[in-house]
Amino acid sequence: MSTIEARLTELGVVIQSPGAPAGSYVPAVRTGNLVYLSGQIPKVTGQMLASGAVPSKVSVEKAQECARACVVNALSVLKAELGDLDRIRRIVRVGVFVCSDPGFTDQPKVGNGASDFLVSVFGEKGKHARAAVGSVALPLGAPVEVEMIVEVE
Repeated sequence: MSTIEARLTELGVVIQSPGAPAGSYVPAVRTGNLVYLSGQIPKVTGQMLASGAVPSKVSVEKAQECARACVVNALSVLKAELGDLDRIRRIVRVGVFVCSDPGFTDQPKVGNGASDFLVSVFGEKGKHARAAVGSVALPLGAPVEVEMIVEVE
């Protein structure tokens, strides 16, 4: 078991096989030492963790949990792409999209669910640049979608 997977186990996280793309795209594209990950939604064992806009349908706290689940799904894509999560050198950038009610401005708080989890898994290598933006709707009714750029060996 890799060091990163051991850390995930300590955190109670199991990496599953990634789900099939929901459209005409690939889950990851590697160019040189960078992997660009397509947006991940908060599906856990095939079921959406929550759906709807934040905060009317999904609380900020639940949306943070969803952001974390999106990152877990991104790690499953990376595991399939790389074979070993220890090949990750650094999380470079994270994009967090939040299905937001009009006037909602706490997208950065939702994004912290993804960012804090990455730091808890990767330490300094998990610190990254980030954008957290509001959206009127996301795929399949997801409250959160997360995309990432990762540097690898």
